[in-house]
Amino acid sequence: MDTQSSSTQTVVQQVDFDIDSLFDGAPNADSVLTSAPTTPKKDEEKKPNIFSKNSVDLGFLDPGAENDQEDSTDKEEKEKVVTKDDLDALLDLPDNEDKTKTTGRPRTDKSGLVDTMSKLIDEGLIIPFDDEKSMEEYSLKDWKELLEANFQEREKAVRQETPRQFFESLPEELQYAAKYVADGGQDLKGLFKALAEVEEVREMSTDDSNDQEYIIRSYLRATGFGNDSEIDEEISTWKDLGKLEQQAKKFKPKLDAMQEQVVKHQLARQEDLKRQQQEAAEEYVSHVYTALKAAEINGLKLDKKTQASLYTGLVQPQYPSISGKPTNLLGHLLEKYQFVEPNYSLIAEALWLLSDPDNYRQSLVKQGKNQAVEQTVRQLKTEQSNKIASSSTEEYEPEQQRRISRNTNIFKR
Repeated sequence: MDTQSSSTQTVVQQVDFDIDSLFDGAPNADSVLTSAPTTPKKDEEKKPNIFSKNSVDLGFLDPGAENDQEDSTDKEEKEKVVTKDDLDALLDLPDNEDKTKTTGRPRTDKSGLVDTMSKLIDEGLIIPFDDEKSMEEYSLKDWKELLEANFQEREKAVRQETPRQFFESLPEELQYAAKYVADGGQDLKGLFKALAEVEEVREMSTDDSNDQEYIIRSYLRATGFGNDSEIDEEISTWKDLGKLEQQAKKFKPKLDAMQEQVVKHQLARQEDLKRQQQEAAEEYVSHVYTALKAAEINGLKLDKKTQASLYTGLVQPQYPSISGKPTNLLGHLLEKYQFVEPNYSLIAEALWLLSDPDNYRQSLVKQGKNQAVEQTVRQLKTEQSNKIASSSTEEYEPEQQRRISRNTNIFKR
């Protein structure tokens, strides 16, 4: 070991070391057991310790980071989509908010809201109300109702647009069938038979000899050319003359159009039937309203509640029926007391009223008169009995003769 190397000198000094400052700021029992934070003393706040953490600004490493963050924030604000919940939260304020109020949620800037809504209306994103009220006069409640009405209108448009798009995506044959069913048609077998004939004729080729004869025969039958023997004779003549293909090409477009007309005629007939049913339903509702408008039925007075109940029960088909279609309250009760809860006497009485209302009412009146007579006779008999009882108590009863007891000798034999 080299003794000439520099030696290390140790210097011992006496230093005053504050042991409390070492653990100043460290978690202690008070900070764990109590929920209230402890407030450091004024002098202790300035003392750094080994557990103190100083924030270091690293912005100099990327000078453009701050600008990029601001640009990203602006981009997010521009691309933010306002939802219904956001708008509800924005407008969830009372109309007459106190301007001097300093606590609570800050007041919404109404002018900015008007400008925003005006832009949305101009861009067609919001449909305004058809009132004469200007946007500046709208309250927060009005804006909220407008937004709710727009959301409901959009949902309604989606519900209406979806079936239409689905209908347009169907093949032409299924479109015919869908329209036929929507109009209330039930002869699906006949409809699909007609559609099959249309498709069969459409796929036939005028180059095939068998198809040529079928096309010509079908066309001649449809136009009433003659009976089957006459048609066969005509086809044989054209075949001998070599004009069978020529006649088939001539009749093919006409036959296609005639087959399509058969289907369209069937759809038009069902559509006309649906229109007649709608007119009959509207006329029925009108007649019911007229019958109940006077609040009186055949001399019987109706209160408002009974009047409304009868009208609803007759015009609103809101009850299930055994036929599978909804029915009104009248049909529902007839089915109920016939099949669900049988009450044949009540059904017979209802049938009597519906089949012969005059005779039914006369019988009710006659029954009421008989009951009144019976009640009158009963009252007269009761009064007569009371009179007889009272008169019998007033009749004279003879006074009994007085008698005295005789003193007798107890020893008398």
